[in-house]
Amino acid sequence: MAFWDQLKTKTSEMSEQLSTKTKQFKNKDFANGSMAMCALIAAADGSIDPAERQKTAALIMSNDVLAVFPPAELKEKFDHFCDRLERDYDFGKVEAISAISKLKPKQDQARAVLQIGVIIGGADGTFDEHERLAVREACFAVGIAPTEFDL
Repeated sequence: MAFWDQLKTKTSEMSEQLSTKTKQFKNKDFANGSMAMCALIAAADGSIDPAERQKTAALIMSNDVLAVFPPAELKEKFDHFCDRLERDYDFGKVEAISAISKLKPKQDQARAVLQIGVIIGGADGTFDEHERLAVREACFAVGIAPTEFDL
């Protein structure tokens, strides 16, 4: 099986797992952490072009797990993290990782945020090294081994 076929299968499995736990994730820290993760993926190469930002926002809105949140709230949070990353990438990255790290005591929610990162990162058919690094750094922030996600 080719790498991309494995990635598609893995992201499909992750989506199914997340869907079963959706209701218990409806809280501010999960919303912030997931939008921070999405913004990190969008900015993984050091910048966010408008088309990439729009495409990531569309993927967020179509994600079943995130459907428990009002779309406008998610967009506001995503835009906040993207704006921070665009203004000052290093500072924005620290803020995004900090938001994700608040889920460290809630390992199931932390894993879900990491899974969202993998799903968003691989949605275009390529999960590049920059995107993998962003998820790997988030793994360290929540104390989960990157090997759980084949990183």
